[in-house]
Amino acid sequence: MAADSSPVDPNLCPLCGQSNACANEEERRTGVMQPPCWCASVDFSADLLAHVPAQAQRAACICARCAAGEAAAP
Repeated sequence: MAADSSPVDPNLCPLCGQSNACANEEERRTGVMQPPCWCASVDFSADLLAHVPAQAQRAACICARCAAGEAAAP
């Protein structure tokens, strides 16, 4: 099976494709200082992180909904 070579959008959750509301990415994109991101206070389980496609690891944040387990399992 070939790896997906699609570019990763750092503004979208790699699990559900919705906005991840990442303050860190917003700051990088706009240059405007942001408050700490919501994700700074969340523990992401190893099981959840295992579902992130390889090309999106360390490239796009998981959204709060997926982090809370509210989105459908991939």
